[in-house]
Order: sequence, then structure tokens, then C-alpha cells
Amino acid sequence: QVQLAESGGGLVHIGGSLRLSCAASGHTFSPLSMGWFRQGSGKERVLVAAISNRAITTQYADSVKGRFTISRDDGKNTMYLQMSILKHEDTAVYYCTVSEWGRLMSGEIAFWSQGVQVTVSS
Repeated sequence: QVQLAESGGGLVHIGGSLRLSCAASGHTFSPLSMGWFRQGSGKERVLVAAISNRAITTQYADSVKGRFTISRDDGKNTMYLQMSILKHEDTAVYYCTVSEWGRLMSGEIAFWSQGVQVTVSS
């Protein structure tokens, strides 16, 4: 199992911004894709954004397109999610993961970060 240290969650007003970080260790980072998922209270965990090996390809959920940006720094084994123009619907626990691209798309995920709460208020 990979080790994923996640940070950057918190409380923010509607229209504000947050940046999540996910630092990976205990595995070979560069050959794999990475992704962000979120789960609101009483809802299914869904894919928010994904980024492929060497950042060749990115994918976003329709609900966050134009507002969120996924990126990665392979030198630091770290992935980021820049969230802007935050809405109430973005309130959720956010998780990061490392996997093959196809498994990110299919939802066949076994390993997760601890999760961080993002709450959008007002």
C-alpha cells in the first residue's frame, strides 16, 4: 500500500480558493497516474480530477471544469488540486490516490489518502 500524506483542507467562503496537496511515498511515483476524489455527506465517492504519468493527460468532472486545476511535481512526488470559485456543492471530504489511468477512470481504487474536509460556507 502506498503512503499518501494529504494537506490543505479547511473552511472557506463561497467564491474563495483552496489548494490541496498530496505527497506520495513508499512506491515508484513517476510511472503512475494520480487522481482526486471527493465524497459529500450521504453521497458516493466520485472522481474530481485525474492526471496521467508525466502529465500528458488530465480529466475533470463536469462540475469542476473551469474552476479546479490538477497538477503534479514528480521531483517532489506531490500532486496538487487548485480549487477556485468554490461553491456549496464542493463541500466534501477530498481524497487522493495513485493508480493506473484505467483504474482511475473505472473507479477500481484500493488505496487512499486519509482525506481532508473542505467546507464551503455562506
